[in-house]
Amino acid sequence: MKTHLEDVAELVTTDAHAVLMIDPAAWHTTEKPEVPENITLLPLPPRSPELNPMENIWQFMGNNWLSNLTFDSVEHIMTTCCDAWNELIAQPQTITSVGMRKWAHEF
Repeated sequence: MKTHLEDVAELVTTDAHAVLMIDPAAWHTTEKPEVPENITLLPLPPRSPELNPMENIWQFMGNNWLSNLTFDSVEHIMTTCCDAWNELIAQPQTITSVGMRKWAHEF
């Protein structure tokens, strides 16, 4: 988490501030992370996946590239997951549509 926060902080322009939503997964909350000054963490309530658009992304990846597979090795798992991730990031319009919560835009 520390490395991730440092990486994000480097990408935030000097005149901007980032807000990162985090779910209560153990790696987000086990230790209180040192948060860079240009980042604010916004914790989501427990057991509320509907508030976290990333949950839709994980489901989409599983449904499209990562389900019903068997793996021969850890390397095979890593390669398959990286291939799926690269396939997804090559489709920004898919990320937008899959991550969208219809109910949040009906008002």
